[in-house]
Amino acid sequence: MKAEASVVLEGVSKAFVIRKNRADSLKVKLVGLFQSRHREHQELFWALRGVFLRVNRGEFLGLIGPNGSGKSTLLRLIAGIFPCTQGRMEIRGRVVPMIELGIGFHPDLTGRENIYLNTSLYGLSKQETDGLFQRIVEFSEIGEFIDQPAKNYSLGMYMRLGFSAAVHLDPDILLIDEVLAVGDEHFQKKCLKRMEEIHSLGKTVIFVSHDLEIVRKMCSRVCFLLEGRILSEGPPERVIADYHEFLEKENSRNGP
Repeated sequence: MKAEASVVLEGVSKAFVIRKNRADSLKVKLVGLFQSRHREHQELFWALRGVFLRVNRGEFLGLIGPNGSGKSTLLRLIAGIFPCTQGRMEIRGRVVPMIELGIGFHPDLTGRENIYLNTSLYGLSKQETDGLFQRIVEFSEIGEFIDQPAKNYSLGMYMRLGFSAAVHLDPDILLIDEVLAVGDEHFQKKCLKRMEEIHSLGKTVIFVSHDLEIVRKMCSRVCFLLEGRILSEGPPERVIADYHEFLEKENSRNGP
């Protein structure tokens, strides 16, 4: 019997429009009428190209690759933050993204107010959030700062509260980007343990990280992305070996 899919991507591509010689003033626009080199023009940058990916319910999928390879863009497509330019996507279940520090937080609101705002975005009632609130605060370990405006938080505090809120929302699909790099070692271990607990409940976790040892330990399958394409996918050991081979070739090409 074929496993039920949480995420299905068929030929998915994502392009961003890059504006060159952007004309923000009337003077520049007028000059551009007579001199072509000063005219604004647009180019397409393809962050993802023809991606086919199926993530089964209950998988712990790791995404690896160099900066700019399309990992974070892929997470944002799955989260519904970006629409795809081409292809078809099917997402089944509640998606909770932890892919940007402070996403969904308002800087002028307190941590307490932001928790209620954040949970309401996922359809939780005030009563439901009341039942989760103390657990969220205790996990975050930010203590009395919960009643301080979020704009006064450090990056680490943003990450703690954001991650804590995300993992208490009972996600069907949890998306985690490189945000764990901000926390201290104690809290990182706590986050990784919580991710394992969520996975043990049969939930789907998609995890982007440059820490290959954590990927090796946590993930059941890994995809290696390069220039917007999936170059290799499969068991962690093999795909990480493919990535190491790529890095060694790049280092030898670039020289000492």
